[in-house]
Amino acid sequence: MYSRSSEPVHFERDCAAVMVPQGESVTLPAGTYGYITQALGGSYTVFVEGNLFRIAGKDGDAIGKEPAEPLQLPDNASHDEVEAMVWRQLRTCFDPEIPFNIVDLGLVYEAVVKPLEDGQRDVEVKMTLTAPGCGMGEILVDDVRSKIEAIPTIHEADVELVFDPPWGRHMMSEAAKLETGML
Repeated sequence: MYSRSSEPVHFERDCAAVMVPQGESVTLPAGTYGYITQALGGSYTVFVEGNLFRIAGKDGDAIGKEPAEPLQLPDNASHDEVEAMVWRQLRTCFDPEIPFNIVDLGLVYEAVVKPLEDGQRDVEVKMTLTAPGCGMGEILVDDVRSKIEAIPTIHEADVELVFDPPWGRHMMSEAAKLETGML
């Protein structure tokens, strides 16, 4: 879901949040009022008292939002089906300031699914940021890791932040370039 308007919200309970773009963890107290400026990939960017905050999907109930349903795979899912789900999950990870998923932004350089002997799988991801000094880097890495590890049969996701090659707008999908006017 993507919100292009500002939906008013009232925090029903204290809620963990991350300041955007600084990446600083804070707690927004119950009773706080704000506006959702972006609702993508199960997380929310909320404008409160002149600042932007990212609210994780697991804390959506604090602002009256329902949590996402758990992911499901058939018991006999093939390697290709698991790999496709990894890429679908990567497309649910968004920069809190930019309304495009990290795949369309060209931030994911590689996602390799490795079968283990016990039927589980490990995933190795190499990704970058639009700007090396972005305070949200570790937040995005944690989001990628947790969303991949939510896939049934995934044992562990190793997410590495790399800066070579450096990101450039030429790495964006055509849709993202068109939407942002970067054609």
